[in-house]
Amino acid sequence: MTDPADLDELYREIVLDHHRNPRNSEEIQGATHEGEAINPFCGDEVHVKIQLSDGQVGELSVTGVGCSISQASASLMGVEVKGKTRAQIAQLAEQFKSITGGSDESMESDLDVLKGVKRYPVRIKCALLAWSALDDALSG
Repeated sequence: MTDPADLDELYREIVLDHHRNPRNSEEIQGATHEGEAINPFCGDEVHVKIQLSDGQVGELSVTGVGCSISQASASLMGVEVKGKTRAQIAQLAEQFKSITGGSDESMESDLDVLKGVKRYPVRIKCALLAWSALDDALSG
């Protein structure tokens, strides 16, 4: 049986890795969609640029500033949505909102490492900020 303390440490390492080394952080040229989300209470910002091709996310960039949770969540989200359709992204977003909001479900992806934020209600907005920016990009 895995010790819960070991899992917490692993999750912390994944979050810190994505914060220190964000994926998809290079600005892309020729974005077809752009969105942003800002948390006015703490100053976190996430900017998303997407290149949709044949209904799928081809290229994307996720940039911003903020706490380790918001920036790691943005990096993890970018990895997960690349190559996905709008419908698949909507399903992922709902699952993510569910696990950060209190569900005991698992996402079976690296996004699952952020489900611990449900223990810290003030941090849930940090974890969801990138998803708001993505929604802004896809609905604009």
